[in-house]
Amino acid sequence: MAGHSKWANIQHRKGRQDAARSKLFSKLSKEITVAAKMGDPDPDKNPRLRLAVKEAKSNSVPKDVIDRAIKKSVAGEGDDYEEIRYEGYGPNGVAVIVETMTDNRNRTASTVRSTFSKNGGNLGETGSVGFMFERKGEVVYPATVGDADIVFEAAIEAGAEDVESSDEGHIIWCADTDLNEVSNALETALGETESTKLVWKPTTTTELGLEDMQKLMKLVDALEDDDDVQRVTTNFEASDEVMAQL
Repeated sequence: MAGHSKWANIQHRKGRQDAARSKLFSKLSKEITVAAKMGDPDPDKNPRLRLAVKEAKSNSVPKDVIDRAIKKSVAGEGDDYEEIRYEGYGPNGVAVIVETMTDNRNRTASTVRSTFSKNGGNLGETGSVGFMFERKGEVVYPATVGDADIVFEAAIEAGAEDVESSDEGHIIWCADTDLNEVSNALETALGETESTKLVWKPTTTTELGLEDMQKLMKLVDALEDDDDVQRVTTNFEASDEVMAQL
């Protein structure tokens, strides 16, 4: 999924900005608190928490912030959060999935709907675009970890389904239910991952030109700016020429 990979890279660069970093830390901390509350506060005994902590570390969240987020769960914070997924369409019919974590369902629904309408999109019913994605485990390694053959062999041995290798790095895909097991096996073979998380992987994509791509980025930025929004995924596809102009 070239578009999916490119969008991940856009998010990665965006996350390097200070303003975005602060908001990202907050979202990752919330996920840690809720994951710890739903299971055991020990990451070794709670796969979801382990993945949340790993993702936080890969984004340079300080250890004291991670520890504080786990302690919040023990103190009873995070009780009222519920996870709600919204689906809709962006510019030129691009599918958009918005994952939220909120303590006020009405507020979040109103904000998400308003953000879509203000930025040329339309909020749909649950399931309206979900069929264009698959829930998958995604493990990312930098290109320096080894060549495509080495990574592919390690990935298959670990139980992964597929590997996409490029000059930018390696993206390893697995079944969503296998992510914890696959990532553990990969770390034994290849070392620390760059990123390990559950994602919505597009099965079909929509090609965008520069103007629609700019509109889409504006919509996604506005959605991500909402504190209740944890992650936004789209199924855009764009040429290298378009990407270079962004």
